[in-house]
Amino acid sequence: MKYLRFFPFYVLSVLPFWLLYIISDLTFYLTYYILGYRKKVVRKNLNVAFPNKTKKEINTISKKFYKHFCDMFFEAIKLLTIKPSEIQNRFKINNLSKLTNHLKNHENVMLYTAHQGNWEWLTTVPLFLDVNCNTLYKPLSNSYFNDLFILMRERFNVHCIPSNEGYRHLLHLKNNNIVSMNCVIGDQSPLGKSGKQQTVFFNQQTSFFTGAAKIAKKTDSVIFLPYLKKIKRGTYELFFEKIVNQTATLNEQHIIDMYAHKLEEIIEKYPELYLWTHKRWKRDGITY
Repeated sequence: MKYLRFFPFYVLSVLPFWLLYIISDLTFYLTYYILGYRKKVVRKNLNVAFPNKTKKEINTISKKFYKHFCDMFFEAIKLLTIKPSEIQNRFKINNLSKLTNHLKNHENVMLYTAHQGNWEWLTTVPLFLDVNCNTLYKPLSNSYFNDLFILMRERFNVHCIPSNEGYRHLLHLKNNNIVSMNCVIGDQSPLGKSGKQQTVFFNQQTSFFTGAAKIAKKTDSVIFLPYLKKIKRGTYELFFEKIVNQTATLNEQHIIDMYAHKLEEIIEKYPELYLWTHKRWKRDGITY
């Protein structure tokens, strides 16, 4: 049934990478030159993040970002059909032992992630280690695309949990002594009355969700920030940067401060691999 419902995306997914990248190039031309999708937002974000860069440098990063952005979309669709062996050839993990040592020691691990590199491919990590894996997500208003993304993300044994159920579910695992690795995206802008704290991020007072820090403390998790280096199209190297070893003695503000600082360092190193199309500072005084 799923093949019929998502037939157009399965057709795309079975295409070889070289053909997908031709389509990606065409999509880039349409998105960047014809439609100009969120170009003002991207350049505003880049100018806020890198005030010392020239207009030429900003334009160069912007164009590289859009090329990566289009590639990432088709690489994500590829998750529907890609063979595990091909993922293992294209997705190199630099320091997996950092995680496995803690898991073997019966410690929970939180991947405090960001919209960096190809974050959708993080759902393939269970191919490389045997552990209960969960990711918290905010359901999309469009049920068709919501179900499509769940299908892609759960293909390699990641359990997708709606964010409003995540705390209760992960605490249940801990109370039942089930060691888990849990993925929470931390760089989204908090909405409405969501729990939030501010910290300095690219020289701006920036709001961050407190949920990830709260969950990490309650589940006694070791916190890592995973990030990706793009070797070439369709080939990435994944790194794990430890942020916190013992969460019990730290407050939420300290955890968020360390996360934001480390994420900023990574973005400065690979600026074209970050998601610049969202209005990150809209609720922190920046006018778009």
